[in-house]
Amino acid sequence: MSRIALVDDDRNILTSVSMTLEAEGFEVETYNDGQSALDAFNKRMPDMAVLDIKMPRMDGMDLLQRLRQKTSMPIIFLTSKDDEIDEVLGLRMGADDYVKKPFSQRLLVERIRALLRRQEAIATGEVATTEETKIMTRGSLTMDPLRHSVSWKGRDVALTVTEFLLLQALAQRPGFVKSRDQLMDVAYDDQVYVDDRTIDSHIKRLRKKMRMVDDDFSAIETLYGIGYRYNEE
Repeated sequence: MSRIALVDDDRNILTSVSMTLEAEGFEVETYNDGQSALDAFNKRMPDMAVLDIKMPRMDGMDLLQRLRQKTSMPIIFLTSKDDEIDEVLGLRMGADDYVKKPFSQRLLVERIRALLRRQEAIATGEVATTEETKIMTRGSLTMDPLRHSVSWKGRDVALTVTEFLLLQALAQRPGFVKSRDQLMDVAYDDQVYVDDRTIDSHIKRLRKKMRMVDDDFSAIETLYGIGYRYNEE
């Protein structure tokens, strides 16, 4: 049974969504501010977190930033209807997905299930064919899908589920271009719609993490209007 943490200062959302998730077989923990959630997570990390952005004591952006220093668990943001800036910023900071308020609880459940399926597939080595589950080395890059581990020039890089899948898809065929649509198919469930900006934001976040261990990292190339490709050293 997966444990889902809901963090929102709207008690009506906490009550209704937790009831829906529990009916779907999830174990649910609820928190009405970011600081309370962080205190609890420091003792026991959930399998996934769903975070509101605007909250007292500690907002969702600050909580996300703190969580990404210690975990790559899937994180979904709840954003206000017209707040595109928050969506993009959240993705760049490491969120895996976002859902706009007001939202369909069925849609939220499907997105939660999609992210958990992807995470489980990586953890169990069922991400692709047998060949693709083997340790992959491309120049300075080493990826182990069975352990969800990535290293660059011998230094570990902590990636989210989405970032890992995107990097894996690009590095599997160095020099070949992957369009944004192809990367969407790799990173997201068929029932989840994302736009080009979502993929771009994940790639920017991925590059930033790689450059934290190597300032000269340039293996992921952008082909404007086409997509991305991985260039092996």
